[in-house]
Amino acid sequence: MTTHVPGARRPVPLVYTDEVATALAAGDPVVALESNVITHGLPYPDNAATARKVEQAVRAGGAVPATFGVDGGRILVGMADTDIERFAATAGIPKVSSRDLPVVLAAGTPGATTVASSLVAAELAGIPFFASAGIGGVHRGAETSMDISSDLIQFTRSKVAVVCAGAKKILDLGLTLEFLETHCVPVISYGFDDFPAFYCRSSGLRAPHRLDDETLIARAVETHWALGNGGAVLVTSPTTEEDAIDGDEIEAAIAQALRSAARGGVRGGAVTKDVMRAVDRATEGRSAAANAAVLVHTAEVGGRLAAAHSEYRRQENR
Repeated sequence: MTTHVPGARRPVPLVYTDEVATALAAGDPVVALESNVITHGLPYPDNAATARKVEQAVRAGGAVPATFGVDGGRILVGMADTDIERFAATAGIPKVSSRDLPVVLAAGTPGATTVASSLVAAELAGIPFFASAGIGGVHRGAETSMDISSDLIQFTRSKVAVVCAGAKKILDLGLTLEFLETHCVPVISYGFDDFPAFYCRSSGLRAPHRLDDETLIARAVETHWALGNGGAVLVTSPTTEEDAIDGDEIEAAIAQALRSAARGGVRGGAVTKDVMRAVDRATEGRSAAANAAVLVHTAEVGGRLAAAHSEYRRQENR
């Protein structure tokens, strides 16, 4: 029988798959993944197939994948294949960011985790590495709209290393880096000089730090936390040259879309939707394939870095 002491904080129910639980108990590498890419990415059944490819990429990198989901008032730490299929085939499962997590858990309804809520779940579950195609950031025009992704706020709160391909060029990437600097979030570019821009290899902005050695990245992550910091470390890796889309092509589409939006009186969040549609049209469908390629690439890199981090911890604890 479980006794709850009045006034004590109730634990959040976490349900681990056997594979994830075994790996964590042994100190083996695990990489957390979001489920938003299943429910709000490609149509069924391509979304389920892509989710499985992402998990396979984590395994290829040497780690165990743990795709998060929210269901029945619980956080799923790792999704069985039947869960992935169910989330992929079910219409209307909402995105659950960190602000939504308590409400959805209390209501017991299903939800797909975003970057921000996945970081909350990863820290609760004891998983130090998370991989995503790209993070949210400061939107263009944020000086008047205040449109800043909750991902950035969550980086300051969750003790997780985030592996990604930077952020999309539709954002203000200069201000995104400024925000991260202001909030003391380390940004490390793995094997590349620049901060990448999702399916564009470079944003045109230099990354604050470049490290080429996986063990050195693991040491930097552990040192950040040893210094008393309770937030994230951001590790970026650009998509492969063969999968990348030219940054000038994307920027031209963004500029044209912003001009059209201004002439049409489009404001707020609707501007971002207009810009994203313009980019899709400009790439003639290539953006969808590039998007999937980024997901797989960062998952594999995340697996490698998580494996290096796990080995580093083992060596340090001997």
